[in-house]
Parts: sequence; structure tokens; C-alpha cells
Amino acid sequence: MPRRSLPSVSEAAAILAHKRTRPQHRAAPPAGRALNKTLKALDERFGQGPGALQARWREIVGEDIARRTEPVKLTKPRGGGPGALEIRVAGAGAALIQHQATEIVSRVNLFLGAGAVNKLRIVQGPLRNLVPDAPKPRRKAPPLDAAQEAALVASLASEPDGPLKAALLSLGRGVLRDRRTR
Repeated sequence: MPRRSLPSVSEAAAILAHKRTRPQHRAAPPAGRALNKTLKALDERFGQGPGALQARWREIVGEDIARRTEPVKLTKPRGGGPGALEIRVAGAGAALIQHQATEIVSRVNLFLGAGAVNKLRIVQGPLRNLVPDAPKPRRKAPPLDAAQEAALVASLASEPDGPLKAALLSLGRGVLRDRRTR
């Protein structure tokens, strides 16, 4: 039986409480949840590559070995199983690294997972990501001779003491040193 009049306010409130006129807005699910299964399958099949090793190489093998080596590539056999890690060694350090091969393989396996690597291939060559051990100390510039220093101080004698005068003195000394080295 069709209704001929509009519902009252109380009837409208009761109808709206039980029935929504628009669907409720829902946010999209996170993309990570949808990709989780795919990423797990890919990680089991291919594992982490040399990029992950390169980013954390110093933590994996230690400072002493990392200074002489860098990971180049990680190769997996076609049938599956443990792979081979190729590392580049600078100069004559290859003999030292060869003696520590089992320790390096065990540390890499701790990072990548048990049985990820069973061989270590050592290639001699220059390191690409050579990071200096410590910054070299800067040589202190020699002071100006007495005549130049006196002329500089005399030219700024009329200026009041303060940070501006100190900055101008420093700038003047740098300019005069630069002229002297040319």
C-alpha cells in the first residue's frame, strides 16, 4: 500500500537509523597487504640481491674486510640451492681475503638466510665505492707577513670593534693569502 504523505520527523529518523541512503565510504586497503604474498614468493625464489649486501656491507663483514672489498654480484644456480657471491678485492689483499672466505660466507649467510651462499669468487680490481678511512686534516694556511698584516689592520682602524670588523679582517687575510699563492 503506497503512502500518500511524507513521514513525520520521528518516522524519518527511524528509517534513516536502519537504512542508509548512500554507501558508507571505505578507504582503499593498503597496497602492501595485497602485494605481501607476491613479494614473499619472489623473495623465496630470488632472495635479496647484491644491492642489499652493498648497502650494509660494512655491518656484515666488518670494517677491516669492507675497506678492502665490495660485493659485485650474487649468482644463483638454475636448479635452485645456494649461490655464489662475487666480491671485488683491491690489490694484493686478495690473498688475505681468500684465507677469510669461510668467515665471509658465514657472515653473508647470517644476513641473507641460511644456505644462501656457499661459494666466494674473488676478483681483483679497483674498488668503486672507496670511502676514505678518515677525513684528512686541513693544513693551516701560513700567516701573512708583518707588513701585510699591519696594512690590513691600518685600513680597518676607523671601523668600530665588533663581529663586522673581525669578519672583514678574516676576509682580507684570505684575499691576501690567495694573491700570494698565485
